[in-house]
Amino acid sequence: MPISLPDRLETRRLTLREPREADASLIFEAYTQDHEVARYMVWRPHQTLRETEQFIAYCMEGWRSGRTRPYVITLHGDEHVPIGMLEARIASHTIDIGYVLQRACWGAGYMAEALIALSDAALAHQDCFRVQATCDTENSASARVLKKSGFVLEGRLERHLILPILAPEPRASLMFARCR
Repeated sequence: MPISLPDRLETRRLTLREPREADASLIFEAYTQDHEVARYMVWRPHQTLRETEQFIAYCMEGWRSGRTRPYVITLHGDEHVPIGMLEARIASHTIDIGYVLQRACWGAGYMAEALIALSDAALAHQDCFRVQATCDTENSASARVLKKSGFVLEGRLERHLILPILAPEPRASLMFARCR
């Protein structure tokens, strides 16, 4: 049976929900055009709202198809204002995750809270045995968030990801996982 994740996750401070068309303009303003947010991402900062609209359309299609769950992260009581995203890419017995948070919310523990909620929900599914994430070897903030969320450093992946802001060639990443 394929891994199924909930349509919505709630934590003490956050709601993780399905993306909506209306999210595009708010996400564009909040972080997709922010160079510092995009620094360790596989995408360049968006130059136009249209780029973010296309990204949200892609996320919505992934959600409908069941191949991925790109959750929009919001604060409780303000569900219409995205502060970031947490994507779960489903593959066999594993979920690979990626995440982003607007700069104004860095350091508040929101991403660790979201990662714990998602990985707990995933690992509770009978067919999910592993939730994994990578981050650039220089992204110490992301490595700390993963460790704080119960992920264990498993190793280093050489020539793994192209981060267009940092280099045109693949860079090394650190692999983290939570397993059951």
